[in-house]
Amino acid sequence: MLNYLWLGLILCGVVLGVLTGKTEAVTAATFDAAKASLMTIALPLGAVMALWLGIMRLAETSGAVERLSSFLKPLLTRLFPDVPADHPAMGAMVMNIAANMLGLGNAATPLGLRAMQGLESLNPRPGTATNAMCTFLAINTSSVQLIPATAVGILAAAGSIHPTAIIGTALVATTCSFVTGIVSVKLLQRLPMFALSPMPPVMASVASEASLPSPVEPLTEFPLWKKILLGGYVALFVITIGRLALSGVEGQHSLTIAIIQSISLVAIPFLIGFFPLYAALRGVAVYEEFIEGAKEGIQVALRIFPYLVAILVAVGIFRAAGGIDILTRLLSPVLDLIGLPPQVLPLVLVRPMSGSAATGLFAEIVKACGPDSYAAHLSGTILGGTETTLYVLAIYFGSVAIRKGRHALAAGLLADAAGVAASLVICRLVFKS
Repeated sequence: MLNYLWLGLILCGVVLGVLTGKTEAVTAATFDAAKASLMTIALPLGAVMALWLGIMRLAETSGAVERLSSFLKPLLTRLFPDVPADHPAMGAMVMNIAANMLGLGNAATPLGLRAMQGLESLNPRPGTATNAMCTFLAINTSSVQLIPATAVGILAAAGSIHPTAIIGTALVATTCSFVTGIVSVKLLQRLPMFALSPMPPVMASVASEASLPSPVEPLTEFPLWKKILLGGYVALFVITIGRLALSGVEGQHSLTIAIIQSISLVAIPFLIGFFPLYAALRGVAVYEEFIEGAKEGIQVALRIFPYLVAILVAVGIFRAAGGIDILTRLLSPVLDLIGLPPQVLPLVLVRPMSGSAATGLFAEIVKACGPDSYAAHLSGTILGGTETTLYVLAIYFGSVAIRKGRHALAAGLLADAAGVAASLVICRLVFKS
């Protein structure tokens, strides 16, 4: 499916560029996108990956990931029946989902890539996405985000009276997107066109052996002084969250919203300190283990670079040729029927392709229509309730060299469509009533 979509974007962009006389813009967009894929995304992502994979290595070697995944084991085993309950990929997926919910994109992506590497270790068909991989991608392209921090920040900067008004509507939209994504990926995997081919007997035996969980040494009880030290560290951040939350309430935020925002602010510093401390108390050589994990970061960045070039160049050509504008004009007669303001449609079309472009369009809508307009509220809800599906698939599948994504793209796009539809319904009820 990605083959046809990529080819369609390239050919449509090139043909439109010739017909509309925008060949220079298409050429410039091609090289700009290729450059941005390395300089703006791959290299910075490699540095961030080195940091978080180092931290993740400490979490794994200390047994923290095993304990973390045990809390959600009943749910995860239902969602991922093909993954052993105590496999390291389970813990990485839990941490990725938690980071996405808190809006910690810088941490969520490296953790998600680490989870994909764990799922690939169980893959008996290299190059073809497993059911577990597709399910994990569906969760990422439709993950519940508690607070759309980017959209709220843009509204606040533009002088909105109630910039947090979209938090509730975005939560409804992203929940509908999440449910649709999970249901879609589970139903689509049963269709013959997405079915996995039978494995040869030799490969089947290899996969069976590969899926066996590696033995984990039993966790030992901490002595009292270690418990006090670890508890003091946790208490420090709990107090910090409380202080920030109370100041947020004074700033006319509800207590729940203030607490969630405070957790988002301190989550990354807390994790960066917690896992090394926990590992050190378990007797792990923290520096050496961190370096071993960090080495993977640059390697992952190099692996995903070709996939980034492919998807960003295709999207850049299509946009530069005016493809989004043409689609907007063609679909404008339908917009009145569904209550979608014409100026919001470009954001809907761009959102699955590029997060930065969608954010830029949202800022333009806020500037043109006003921060408290219906168009601003609707576009902010859509921005918080949907995901950059094509980018996520390119990054995650590229990290493990998956060429056949099966039903992951279809499930992701269905989740995006559900998020947009839910945004229209909830925003009409809340902001137009």
